[in-house]
Parts: sequence; C-alpha cells; structure tokens
Amino acid sequence: MGSIQALRGTRDILPEEVGYWQQAETIARQILGRAAYQEIRPPIFERTELFERGIGEATDVVGKEMYTFNDKATPPRSVTLRPEGTAGVVRAFIQNSLYAAGGVQRLWYTGPMFRYENPQAGRQRQFHQLGVEVLGSNDPRADVEVIALATDILKTLGLQNLRLDINSVGAPEDRPRYRQALVDYLMPYKDELDADSQDRLERNPLRILDSKNEGTQKIVEAAPLLIDYLGKESQRHFANVQQLLTDVGIDYQLNPHLVRGLDYYTHTAFEIQSDDLGAQATVCAGGRYDGLVAQLGGPNTPAVGWGLGLERLLLLLQQLQEPPSSIMDLYVVSRGEAAQSQALQLAQKLRHAGFTVELDLSGSAFGKQFKRADRSGAVACLVLGEAEAESQTVNLKWLQSGEQQALSRVALLEMTDELRRQIDSSR
Repeated sequence: MGSIQALRGTRDILPEEVGYWQQAETIARQILGRAAYQEIRPPIFERTELFERGIGEATDVVGKEMYTFNDKATPPRSVTLRPEGTAGVVRAFIQNSLYAAGGVQRLWYTGPMFRYENPQAGRQRQFHQLGVEVLGSNDPRADVEVIALATDILKTLGLQNLRLDINSVGAPEDRPRYRQALVDYLMPYKDELDADSQDRLERNPLRILDSKNEGTQKIVEAAPLLIDYLGKESQRHFANVQQLLTDVGIDYQLNPHLVRGLDYYTHTAFEIQSDDLGAQATVCAGGRYDGLVAQLGGPNTPAVGWGLGLERLLLLLQQLQEPPSSIMDLYVVSRGEAAQSQALQLAQKLRHAGFTVELDLSGSAFGKQFKRADRSGAVACLVLGEAEAESQTVNLKWLQSGEQQALSRVALLEMTDELRRQIDSSR
C-alpha cells in the first residue's frame, strides 16, 4: 500500500522554512502593535451566504473557487472554508457589536484561506494571508495609514524592487454609468475576448480590465477609464489619498485598469507588487469597502484594509536571505542510566532559567553525541557520564574554543547570570 500524499495545492511548511514565517509574523505583529492594531481570530469556515453576499455571486471566487459543503446539521447548512479574510472580520464586527463603543476599530488577522485555483509558485489552494481592517473611518488618512503599514512591514523584512499601484473604483453611484460605457465599448470585440472575459461581459464587466490574457489586455488598453466617470466626492477622496501618500514619502503610480476581484470595493484600490516575483507579482492588495458592513446587516460603517499573501512574501524572503537560524545556548550530552536521568533534570532546570537547551536523547557513544552538538549551533555543551553522575558534577565545554571546566551542578545553577553573559559574548 502506497504512502498518503498531501493534496495538490497544499504543502507542508517544514522546519527549515518556519523561521521565515516566524520572522514575517513577528515583524508584522510589532509594526501593527505600534500602530494600535489589535489581533482578531475569526473561524476558518463560515456560512456560505456570508461570502455570496459579501464578495459577490458574480465573482470568480464565489462562482468557481470556493470550497463549499453541507454540514451535518438538520436540515444541512451550506458551509464554506474562508476564501479571504475581510468578510469574516466584518461578520465578527457586526455579531459582537464592536461598533458599539464608537470610534475606529483597527484589527489585524493571519491564517489559512482556501481557493480552488491552479497551483503554481506562490499560489496554493490552501494559502495564508496577513490582513488589516480599519472600520469606522472614511478619512483618506485611513487609506494611507494601511498602505504605509504594509510598506513598513515589507521594507523592514528587507524587500526591494517594490511598486505601489493605486486607482479609484469610485462610489456605488459612479459605477452604473461607467459599467454601461465599458460594455458599449467591449461589445464589438466580444468574439475576440478570452472565454472568461466573454462570460464576465454580462455579469461583471469591470473584471475584464484585470484579465491576464494578452489579447484581451490589448483590447482594454483603449477602453474608457473609470477614473473619468468618478463623481465629485470620489474625485476629492482620491486626490486627498494621492496628496497624503506624497506627504508621507510613499512613491506610487496610477493604474487606471486596476480593479479588485471582489465586489465590495469602493474608492481606493491598490496593489503592492514586486518585480522579483515574475507573473505572480502582487504581494499585498486591498482598498476601501464602505458599503460592506451595511450590506452584511450592520450599521453604515466605512472601512479600508488589505491582505498580504504570505506564500509570495516568503518566496521573496528566501531569495534575499539565508534561513533564520534558531539560537541554541546549550547542548546536553549524557551516557549511562543515572547520568541520562540527571541530564534530563538539569536540562529542565536550565530551560526554566531561560536558556535554550537541547537534550541528546540518542544514547549513542559520546563521539556521536559531540558531533551532533557541533551541528546544533549551540555555544556550549554540558557533559554527564557515570563519573559526573556519581560526583554530582557536570563538564562544561565551550564548543568554539574547546575549553572545558568541571563544576558541581549546584554551582552551575547558581551562576546562571554569569553563564548567560559568557554565552552571549561567545556568539
């Protein structure tokens, strides 16, 4: 019988990669915490209706990509693994009356999302996002704050060759006139559009602007621009966003064909791309969604946010740097029944004192254990054999210099501050 393999579109995140993930999550947590954002952890699956109403039934995400199934309730309920994070956060905001306190809610989340897509580098069917949502402000400064935070996270991680594209998709009242103008322009080219765009022509024509098909891209180059159909309020908001980006020193370029793939977006839409990622260039994307909270049954609440794809981010980090190494202080080697028992006790006491300690569990000869100690990255090795077990001592060996000293175990545990200083100075 053959071994069971992971499903296509999923992958194991192995220990040698986890350091990159922890580094990204730690930096994001620090930067967002300094900006007064609080973490929220919504469920991984929700009622399907949430995404149908929130994302839009005419979108590819709802129409083609969601993992949806009936649960075991009576009668059965349609349940969906979350394909994105915003709808769940908004549902939590409404259900838990987070708006009741007034003011602005600054929230962030991270975790797995699920879409049935064609797997490729940086795109999986189970993928991970880091996202932020600011609920309760229609101020253009909120748009720029979330963009600035995404930029800070990416730059702090050492990413280069980043490009910010921005556009305005306007208010809902701006959309019908532009939609009609776009359809009127595209209809004569209907047979020349790719199959997906032909389908979108009636259901969701704005998504054609985002097509990756080269033939369709050439056709839409001369299409009417949404920015020319914005009302005065939408124009004012977008002009303020651009000025504020300039004021905080963030470079950007206007991309009049940039639209987001989810129906809830209004006004500002943006993407941060990396020239180092090839076809899957977008690392972070988001925008404003002023109508979504009311659409899902909550009070009228303006909002803005973004999602950052961690798989794509990690591809860039792996290109830029070596895997972050785990910092090991001490490696404990032991041989003999009494010594092995005492080594376990000593390792636990040193861990409680704040040291990172690896205990060799192999029972191998000392020579093999010493080789593993050298490979572990530890600064020093603690050695217990039969003689040390009998005399209640331990041999402290500094791995870089080879210097050794015998200590009573009581003395070792009494000198933890000095031992910490010696370890830190030996790195």
